[in-house]
Amino acid sequence: MTRYQRRKVLNAFNLTASIAVTLFGLVMLGWILTILFTKGFEHINWAVFTENTPPPGESGGLMNAIVGTLMLTVIAVLIGTPIGIMAGTYLAEYGGKSRFASAVRFINDILLSAPSIVVGVFVYTLLVSPVNHFSGWAGSVALAILVVPVIVRTTEDMLKLVPRQIREAAAALGAPRWKVTVHVVYKAALSGMMTGMILATARIMGETAPLLFTALNNNFWSTDMNRPIANMPVVIYQYALSPYSDWQDLAWAAALLITVSVLVMNIFARYGLKSGNQQKP
Repeated sequence: MTRYQRRKVLNAFNLTASIAVTLFGLVMLGWILTILFTKGFEHINWAVFTENTPPPGESGGLMNAIVGTLMLTVIAVLIGTPIGIMAGTYLAEYGGKSRFASAVRFINDILLSAPSIVVGVFVYTLLVSPVNHFSGWAGSVALAILVVPVIVRTTEDMLKLVPRQIREAAAALGAPRWKVTVHVVYKAALSGMMTGMILATARIMGETAPLLFTALNNNFWSTDMNRPIANMPVVIYQYALSPYSDWQDLAWAAALLITVSVLVMNIFARYGLKSGNQQKP
């Protein structure tokens, strides 16, 4: 067999293996989504959105868990986004290849890959243990820590994509560097930065481990962030493991709601913002 023939055989083998692995992953994903949508839609009704989580054997819904998840997520994004944008701006516009900037990038990469349960234990030690009770604020802080590295990475990457000539043109008009960054560079990279924020939001919506150590759960209606607060990830975890069929049904409904929400945000981040940015003159 000649070298050319060996290369053709090797190429055919690698291509076949790649396609087979891809199809296997798609089949497994489709199987999971089919089961989730089938079982989830069976238990989606008006009560899910209008009633609180019930005790065993009674009817109820997920209203308190839905509101609690929205509160935790919004507050986490409001905390983490400014920090991430400022850090990403420093790395892209000011830090360059300095030692401090390299250290920040290294730490950010560690946070990106760190298990979320480690973040939950850290926040538990910092905010929960000293006051001897769980709270919504602690849950939001834990989720914000997960938001920051995503925002930092996307902000830095998007700002670096802005052509240098745009900065030079603004500076030539006499604008100080901070104005060039805020009024020119940010506007040019706004679509990408918004995409990063949406993807970070989608990531934290289904996080369970940090909330088990911080916000925990609440079976009653409560918007007090100083106390344990209901949230869908922990409801799914607790109800799915319970022996009660009605709780398991609500767990399927909650899992479907989170999956659809994350899917919609990812689709909007990938196609909605991109098409809107392309239509700008």
